Amino acid sequence: MKGPRKPLLDATSTPLASIFGSGFLVIVPILAGATGSWSVIAMAGICALAYAVGNVIRFNIRHAEPVLAGTPSEATLSFERASDLALILAYVISVCLYLHILSAFVLGGVHLDTSVNEDLLTTCVIVAITATGVVRGLQMLERLEEIALYATLLIIVLLLGGFGLYGWDAWGSSAGIIWPKALDHTGWQVATIVAGTLIVVQGFETPRYLSEEFDADTRIAASRWSQIISAGVYVLFVALALPVVHTLDGHYTDNSLIRLVGAAVGLLTLPLITAAALSQFSAAVADTLAATGNLEEVTHDHLKTRYAYILVGSGAIMLAWSAETLEIVALASRAFAFYYLLQCLVAISVCTRTLQRVWMGAIAAVLAFIAVFAVPAS
Repeated sequence: MKGPRKPLLDATSTPLASIFGSGFLVIVPILAGATGSWSVIAMAGICALAYAVGNVIRFNIRHAEPVLAGTPSEATLSFERASDLALILAYVISVCLYLHILSAFVLGGVHLDTSVNEDLLTTCVIVAITATGVVRGLQMLERLEEIALYATLLIIVLLLGGFGLYGWDAWGSSAGIIWPKALDHTGWQVATIVAGTLIVVQGFETPRYLSEEFDADTRIAASRWSQIISAGVYVLFVALALPVVHTLDGHYTDNSLIRLVGAAVGLLTLPLITAAALSQFSAAVADTLAATGNLEEVTHDHLKTRYAYILVGSGAIMLAWSAETLEIVALASRAFAFYYLLQCLVAISVCTRTLQRVWMGAIAAVLAFIAVFAVPAS
């Protein structure tokens, strides 16, 4: 029996926490290196694509879920089951990504951020999460998500203020604002690098899987509002951070935001690292829970929870030692693009309007491009 319906604010916090999970920590150096002073336009384009995909997810909440609950066609059921499997893989990659970013920021704060150290710390945290899950379960840590969201939003507001003041002072100085220049990339390279940033706006799909807590109207509204809020914050964040990017001298790394904050308002460096560690740990716990829950569901509960934790943790550890942070960003974007592509196919299979199906097909084509060609920032 379903519990009482929770209000829209509670429903919106889950996708917002996921969207802001890691994106604001890495997006500025990635876009600055790829597009330079055009970063705001690139960020707006990413958000626009994500909103279009979000419309597909919301369509599925309204129209595909009732079909799947009844007697769906073979195509609809096959696409939905395939997307469930794709989502598990995407969650495993996300767990690794979140904890790799955690390691990059924590170690960057003490100037120990070598590749080996990042892999070691990431592995240790994954082992700790996995062991906790096996022994006691991770549900006791779910409360961290709300705390992490508040901490993340607070640090973002403070950073917006700090970057804004820096830009204002630079605008009034004799030198004026120095806009960043993109690295030497071809048009194709820029397109594939920007394609690899889809993961930074991922999370709007989470209401699709909260049917036991919220009704369809609440989940649709939560997904929509999370995208509207996050898009506004992301575009403003990138715009205000750009005047500071020149201080990086063209050297863009996974934890470059630490240097940007140090240049703009040094007092926020420690709060940034603390918020980064909290948000990434919380996001990793949330995605571990989601991945294990999906594994149990697709195996019809034949796979016990403790073994699901071990599988997710093992996969994340193997990936941690196989790729750098920015490579995992692109890989996660490709994995979620593939999941969204399958959700587009679910929507097309139940849609009855020709123009709507053509539009969903166009979105699916863009997602196919990301899934195949997205590359990490260099």
